[in-house]
Amino acid sequence: MHPEEAKKEAEEISDWIIELRRELHRHPELMYEEVKTSALVRRELDNLGISYKSPIAKTGVLASIGNGKGPCVALRADMDALPIHEETDVPFRSEIDGKMHACGHDCHTAMLLGAAKILKSKESEINGTVKLFFQPAEEGGAGGKLMRDEGALENPKVERIFGLHVWPQMPTGQIGSKKGTFLAATSFLDLTIKGVGGHAAVPHLTRDPVLTSAQIITNLQSIISRELDPLDSGVVSISAIHGGMAANVIPSEVKILGTLRSLTMDGLESLQRRVKDIAEKIAEAHECEAIVEYPGNDYPPTVNDGDMWNFAKNIGNNMLGEENVNELDAVMGGEDFAYYTEQVKGCFVVLGVQNKEIDAIYSVHHPMFKADEQALHIGTALHTTFALNSLKELEN
Repeated sequence: MHPEEAKKEAEEISDWIIELRRELHRHPELMYEEVKTSALVRRELDNLGISYKSPIAKTGVLASIGNGKGPCVALRADMDALPIHEETDVPFRSEIDGKMHACGHDCHTAMLLGAAKILKSKESEINGTVKLFFQPAEEGGAGGKLMRDEGALENPKVERIFGLHVWPQMPTGQIGSKKGTFLAATSFLDLTIKGVGGHAAVPHLTRDPVLTSAQIITNLQSIISRELDPLDSGVVSISAIHGGMAANVIPSEVKILGTLRSLTMDGLESLQRRVKDIAEKIAEAHECEAIVEYPGNDYPPTVNDGDMWNFAKNIGNNMLGEENVNELDAVMGGEDFAYYTEQVKGCFVVLGVQNKEIDAIYSVHHPMFKADEQALHIGTALHTTFALNSLKELEN
């Protein structure tokens, strides 16, 4: 399918895609709680006459289009929201206090449903299978790993997979990515400092976890500035500190949260070892105890196959113009799309949604995050063309 034709067809259903996105945006659900979101996806697939498997990965949906006789490619959208209170002024803002689609997964789901609509209309022309992954729990729950482990890449075996993510750093009408490692390996940090609390007037009778925590946090920053090769990339970010309730009481415990990032799993594991070592030894020096945990899932780096990026880039050039297709540097954000590309050739592409005229300028995970909805049909067109042109290429 010529990319310009796909863009034109997607533009014809743009209002429908936007309507779906807004319905999703009003009702955000956190990881593995995507019950209503999954129901909306199933509703639209039923309306389109598309077969699917559900549940998969607890709250996911796996749909299929095609005759099942030829090659198989997959398209993926994540569905979960974030525990953020929305501060935008849009009329379709979140109706659930403390939850928000601040990473654009509502856009991703709507764009993939748009692609489903177009692909279904061309099913008689499809020799092969297009799988549609409506995946839960990208935000730390490793829904991609669970989808993979429950067989989403098998029967028939997926030969290529593509994912899109809205990107507020890039203007609407542009896309970008790179071959090789595009997104980082990531880990969450949960650090507890246990001391001996007491009255703040007699600090000598306590073992102060606040002071100890301050020393640990300061020293952790030396890992990146003094231990990491300046030509390598790494992140040690402390993002939350909780300890104490009163001005005249030294607490017994302080909780510290953070995240570690590297472009390799070896690099991530090295950061984890050094954080643990530094925290425990500084705590010991202050006669406190450090309990270092890395909860949840350590995401591997997202690695794009070079041929798949060239394939996607060629489609982007024909659809949007070469000047709107960007070779990007690696980004220290993480993605559980990585679990798919550990086993299958694939490419993760970012889609510009920045529009200063409507204040769509804020980063993902920001309470003021907005996405220019005029980009959504472009995402649908890209998904559609990635799938159809991949099947043609694999068939030859």
